[in-house]
Amino acid sequence: MLFAGVNLIAVLAAAVAAFIAGSVWYGVLGKAWMAALGRDAETFKPSPGPFIIAFVGELVMAFVLAGLIGHMGDVTIRFGVISALFVWLGFVATTVAINNAYQGSRWSLPLIDAGHWLLVLLVMGAVIGAFGV
Repeated sequence: MLFAGVNLIAVLAAAVAAFIAGSVWYGVLGKAWMAALGRDAETFKPSPGPFIIAFVGELVMAFVLAGLIGHMGDVTIRFGVISALFVWLGFVATTVAINNAYQGSRWSLPLIDAGHWLLVLLVMGAVIGAFGV
């Protein structure tokens, strides 16, 4: 199933895999993340809204990443992962670092969040590379 030259099954699979990976990431680092935010489990009760926004955002991210990987020529797991790493380094890590620098947050917060996005993009790149675009 293609749309604009992008395999939508690969995009959906990449978004689902990334969402699961993110759930595991914050399941393991959730207490440290809340501490970096200055919150605790008693005061932090997320609604479904952020989870919906996260999944929709990951669908968009997977679609765009698939488009980028498709423009590289060979669509392989290796190129998918390398492309994801470059996207993370050039756009995500820098944005997270800049935003957190202005917000004056503890350095553990951007490290946890940027690490999450690195994991998400690497998973997406591997899945898209495996499925093809």
